Amino acid sequence: MELQPGREAVVRVAVATLWTRPEAVRAVDGPALTARADIPAWVSGLDTDQQVGDCVLSQLLLGERVLISELRPDGWARVVAVEQPAATLDPRGYPGWLPADQLAPVDPAVTGRPLVVDATVIGLRAAPDGPVVLPGVVVGTRLVPAGPALNGWQPVHVPGQAAPLWLPDGQLVPAPAEPPSAADALAVAQRLLHVAYVWGGLSSYGIDCSGLVHLAWRRFGVLLPRDAADQAAATTPLPLGAERPGDLYFFARPGRKIHHIGIVTAVPGDHENRRMLHACYRRRRVVEEPMPADRTATLVGVHRV
Repeated sequence: MELQPGREAVVRVAVATLWTRPEAVRAVDGPALTARADIPAWVSGLDTDQQVGDCVLSQLLLGERVLISELRPDGWARVVAVEQPAATLDPRGYPGWLPADQLAPVDPAVTGRPLVVDATVIGLRAAPDGPVVLPGVVVGTRLVPAGPALNGWQPVHVPGQAAPLWLPDGQLVPAPAEPPSAADALAVAQRLLHVAYVWGGLSSYGIDCSGLVHLAWRRFGVLLPRDAADQAAATTPLPLGAERPGDLYFFARPGRKIHHIGIVTAVPGDHENRRMLHACYRRRRVVEEPMPADRTATLVGVHRV
C-alpha cells in the first residue's frame, strides 16, 4: 500500500508537527522533520522567540488519522487532521503540511477497540522489557491491541511497524465509554504542569493553551476543536461565578476574537480568588496561578465542556 491523495493515512511517529507550509520551516526545526521526528530534541533547541514562531499549526499523535490532499515530489504532504476539529478553517479538520515519511497507509486489517496511553510519556518496545523502538509516545495516544497482555506487557499495532510493539499493561487504559468529568480532564492537564510553551504544541514536550485543553479531553475520547475560539463555540457558556474546577476561562481583547484559554482550578469565592491552569505565552510554560489583573481585564467567558 502507498500513500495517495484523496485517501486517509495515519501518523507513524510518536508526535508529528503540522506546519503552515514547507517553505516556513526553520533550520532549528530539523529534528521535528526527520522520519523519526525527535520532538524532545526539537523543543530543547528552541529559544524563547522560536517557541512562539507562527510556522507551527498543531501536532498529531501516533496513529492519528489524516486525509491526504496533496503529495509533493520533495516529500511533503498536505493533509487535513480529521481528529482535530477546526470549523473556521476546514469543516473536515485542521489543514496543514507535514513530511510524508511521518505517515503510513491505513492498514484495514488493524481493527478493534483501542487502548489509550495514560502515561505522560512512554517508549514502545520490541519485546516485553526489550529495547525501546519508538520513544516519546505521549498521553492520549490511541493504539489497537495486537493480542492479549503477557506477563504485564501489552502488544499493540503501530503504524509503519511490521511486528507489534510492547508497553507495560498498566500504562494503558480502555477507551472510555462515557464522557469524563471535568475533574478527570483537569487531572490530566495538571500532569503537564511546567511543560514548555510551544505555539501549536500538542504533546508532553511542548504545548500551547488550546492544545492543553484539547489533549486533556482527548485522553478521554472527547475531540474538542483545536483552537481556542472554536473551543468556545463548542462548549456551554456559564454565568461568571458559576465555574468549578475543570471548566474553561476564555480571554479576548476588546473587539478581537478569543485568543487565550485556561482551565479553572479553584472555585472562586470572589473575583480575586480565581485560579487557572494554562499554557502561558508570556512565561513560556504551563503554570497554575491566580488570575493576574491583566488577564481578568480580558476575561470574556466561562464555559463547560
